[in-house]
Amino acid sequence: MNNLVTPDMLVGLENAPEEVKSVLNTEPREPEKDSTLGIPVSVHREGIPRHRLVTIGDSLTHGFQSGAIFNTKLSYPMLIAYEMGWDKNFRYPTYASPGDGLPMNLEKLVRELSNRFQVADGINALDLAFVVPWLSRYFNETENYWERGQGQQAPATGLFNHNLAVYGWDLRNTLSRNADTAKTAIQAKPSKDDANFLQQVPDNANEIATLWVLNNARDSLGKALTPLEAALKLSHEGNVETGQGDGIETLIILIGANNALGSILTFHIEWSGEDFQDMEKNNKYTVWLPSHFKSELDSIVELVKKIKARHVIWGTVPHVTIAPFARGIDKDKNSKKVKPGSRYFPFYAPFWFSEETFDPKRHPHLTANQARAIDSVIDQYNEYIVDAVRKGREEGKDWYLFETAALLDRLAVRRYIQDEQARPKWWTEYTLPQAIDALDPKPDSRFFNSNSQGRKQGGLFSLDGIHPTTIGYGIVAQEIIKIMQLAGVKFYEGDGVTERKEEIQIDFERLIKEDTLISQPPDAVSAVLDLIGWLDTTTNVISQMYKASL
Repeated sequence: MNNLVTPDMLVGLENAPEEVKSVLNTEPREPEKDSTLGIPVSVHREGIPRHRLVTIGDSLTHGFQSGAIFNTKLSYPMLIAYEMGWDKNFRYPTYASPGDGLPMNLEKLVRELSNRFQVADGINALDLAFVVPWLSRYFNETENYWERGQGQQAPATGLFNHNLAVYGWDLRNTLSRNADTAKTAIQAKPSKDDANFLQQVPDNANEIATLWVLNNARDSLGKALTPLEAALKLSHEGNVETGQGDGIETLIILIGANNALGSILTFHIEWSGEDFQDMEKNNKYTVWLPSHFKSELDSIVELVKKIKARHVIWGTVPHVTIAPFARGIDKDKNSKKVKPGSRYFPFYAPFWFSEETFDPKRHPHLTANQARAIDSVIDQYNEYIVDAVRKGREEGKDWYLFETAALLDRLAVRRYIQDEQARPKWWTEYTLPQAIDALDPKPDSRFFNSNSQGRKQGGLFSLDGIHPTTIGYGIVAQEIIKIMQLAGVKFYEGDGVTERKEEIQIDFERLIKEDTLISQPPDAVSAVLDLIGWLDTTTNVISQMYKASL
């Protein structure tokens, strides 16, 4: 990594902590090519662990898509469990509701608008006269379900979930939060009917989602458990044969994105302070300093060492500035980077702005230097994750590295695929699965858009511009499966008995059919994008929804 800091890289970062300035780089961190880091370990394989797959993480692992947790049967952990022949045993939360998810399913909303009002070619003032009252009823029904209806009835007993991820959680949340902290937060901020119908996003959405993941995760005395504690308890159930040994075969840990994602959702950088561990105060921070991230990571690593898992896969943190929610914009309106060979556009603004409509004097945005600072800090996070895996393997633990960051980098259209000069020496374009590559247009990392003629662009990111589509989750699952096979994990047919000897390939033809954004693209996305811009300018409801996902 080239860390030669030039004066122009510091413009706008004069007040950044010295720790941030010290890690600024002109090229992204080079990813590790070997998930074992070249360190062999001897794996004890006696018995069949009772729990073949357990996952801990944030929205990416929880299954967030298009602004909501919904369709969690197609989260990447569930896709992996399906290929393992263990999908009937894998336990995960579900979020059925009138709006089909929590807090607000944008795909469902777009389809309902299109079906009821035929607005595929645009939403005019006359349309709004009918759309606005309907939106009020639609939002209110979803809000009531989660705040006062069946959405409050999360299971209080029963077997723990295997997918223990909770959307919006950072490292500290994963260390400290549980079902009882969620209940306390709900009691401290009781829900209310909002006078402004466009503000009717369910209150306490994250806490409600938490209860559906962790409400029954308790010890024998009824004490609520964190995801790490729940995984520890599952692991001590041991193997199927004797109840001894490793209780978890593969533990996947993908966390850390929310230690920087707030900068993109708010288009504001607030570096973490010394109270970064105080969950009553740290919500104001949008990017954690590397030293603070390391402190939290070290605590998680020590807890994971106690979990009796045969294999542990640690994911790196993706560069959040690549997600199409933050649109790169050129002040001269010609779609150019700040200079030839740069990764960055002059400005990054919410996706509903275009070169023509964006005004840096009025609209929220980040600058190129701020985007570089965020990416550079994430690179340092990932160095710490790599070091944790390295030390684990040196201690004889069968830990692996999943380069989530590199996967997104290799799919980045506007940053690298369309700009050869910006590519680092190590970069190669990711080869899409054949079934995805054959689609027209070929799915890519740009913001999803479709109209009455079909999908126009994008396809790897869902309608929130941050989380993958189902086929995007399939790509994540495929890459993790490669690591699991390297680790010697066995995969079975649907009967759970017949071993699959071949290299495991996800059936992307099946996923394309399951992915309704791809197989049945909504015909009103273009029109709704225009509406989103109007809604956010008028009411701030879209920004509110995205902040709720932190």
